[in-house]
Amino acid sequence: MILTVLAFVLTLAVLIVIHEYGHYRVAVACGVKVLRFSVGFGRVLWRRQATPASTEFVVSALPFGGYVRMLDEREGPVAPAERDAAFNRKPLWQRAAIVAAGPAANLGLAVLLYAAAHWIGVDEPKALLSAPAAGSLAEQAGLRAGDWVREASSDGSTWRDVRSMTDLRWSLTQAALQGEAMQLAVTDAAGRAGRTVTLDLGRLEVRDVDAALMRRIGVGSPYSEPVLGEVKAGGAAARAGLQAGDRVLAIDGRPVEDAASLRERIRQAGSGRAPATMDWRIERAGERLSLAVTPAVAFDREQRIGRIEAYVGRPPEMVTVRYGLVDGVSEAVGRTWDMSVLTLRMLGRMVIGEASLKNLSGPLTIADYAGQSVRLGMAYYLGFLAVVSISLGVLNLLPLPMLDGGHLMYYLFEAVTGRPVSELWLDRLQRGGVAIMLMMMSLALYNDVARLLGLH
Repeated sequence: MILTVLAFVLTLAVLIVIHEYGHYRVAVACGVKVLRFSVGFGRVLWRRQATPASTEFVVSALPFGGYVRMLDEREGPVAPAERDAAFNRKPLWQRAAIVAAGPAANLGLAVLLYAAAHWIGVDEPKALLSAPAAGSLAEQAGLRAGDWVREASSDGSTWRDVRSMTDLRWSLTQAALQGEAMQLAVTDAAGRAGRTVTLDLGRLEVRDVDAALMRRIGVGSPYSEPVLGEVKAGGAAARAGLQAGDRVLAIDGRPVEDAASLRERIRQAGSGRAPATMDWRIERAGERLSLAVTPAVAFDREQRIGRIEAYVGRPPEMVTVRYGLVDGVSEAVGRTWDMSVLTLRMLGRMVIGEASLKNLSGPLTIADYAGQSVRLGMAYYLGFLAVVSISLGVLNLLPLPMLDGGHLMYYLFEAVTGRPVSELWLDRLQRGGVAIMLMMMSLALYNDVARLLGLH
C-alpha cells in the first residue's frame, strides 16, 4: 500500500512538473514574466522566491494538477514599465506556443521514457500461443496451442518482427480498432513448419480495449505446459491424489493441450448444480496414471466455477526485449505516436457511442497501476509513466475551454476573424468546460470504484 501511494505521488509530481515546465520555459523564452509556478492547488505548503521580482515556486496541498501564473492585464493592473512582459500583449503565435508547450512537453517526456525503457530492456512472455478459445478468430484461422508468432503484417507486404506476447497484443489491438485484417507468420515452438494465417479483425465490433478483446480474438495468456505446481494441502487436488509436477495428458478422454485449456476445463466442471467428477490421465515420473478429480465450487462474479486448489501451469517462457541507442529512440517515437492516435481514437469512439465509457480511468486506477509497475521493475514503471504522460498530453489538447486545447481554439478563432473571443462567450464556454470536466472526473472515479469492487 505504501509503495503504491509513493509511486502514485511520484507519477503525479513528474508529469505535473514537466507539463507546467513546458509552459514556463516557453513563456520565459517569449519574454513573458512568470509570477508563480505551482505544483498542486490550494494551501501553499512550500515556497521559494529568489527576489521579489522573480518567479515564485510553490508546492500546494492538492496534488491533482498545477499552474503557471503569468503577468496579464486581464487578471489585474500591470505597471506601464512591465506591459511588454504581459502575456496578453504578446503576438498570437507566441501565446499559442506557450499554451501548446505543456502538452508538447508531456509527449516529449513520453519519448524519453519509452526510449529509456527500451534501452534498459524488459522480460516479457515469448509469443507462444495458448489454445485459442472455441469460436474465436484465432481458432477459425487454424492457430493452435504452442504456435510461435514470428512476424506480423497488416498489408501482406510489410512485415515486422514480433518480439514478445506484449508486442503481438499491441499489434492486434491497433488492427482491431482500425478494422483491419492481420496476417501472422507462425511456426511451431521449435521454429519449424512455418506458415501464414490471417485474422479477420474487421469482423469484430470493438467497444473496449481489454482482456475480453484478446479472448474474442483468441489470443489469451501465453503458452504454459499443463503441469501442476504447488498443491494445497486438503484441497480438491490433494484429495484426488494429485501432486506437484504431474503432467495432465487428457481429461475424460480428450487431450489437454496446455495450462489455459486445463484451467478452463476445471472451471466448467464446477459450473453445474453439483461439481462434475472428471477422469484425469496424468504422467508422473515417467508413469501414466488415471485419477478421479472432483473440483471444489467457487464463485466468480456470482458465477459457479470449479477450483482444484493447486497451481495450474508452469511460468511461461520469457524473452528479454531490448533495443540499441538509435533503435530505442526510433521505437519510442513510433510508440508515442501510436499511443497518442489510439488515445484520440478511443476518446472519439466514446463520444459517439462506439466505445464503452468504462474505458475512462481515474486516479485510483492510475495509483493501482503505478504500484504494480514499480514492483515489476524500473523499465515497466518508465513505460507506465510514458503511457500516463501521453494521456495527459492528449487530454490537454482536447478543445475544451478549461484545457490547453480550448485556449488554442480561441487563438484559432482570433487568427481567422482577426479579433479575440468576447468576454461574454469566454465566460459561457468556461462554465460549460467546468461542467464537462466535472462529468468526466465523476465518471472516471465511478469506473475506478467499480473496478475495485469487481463490477466491471
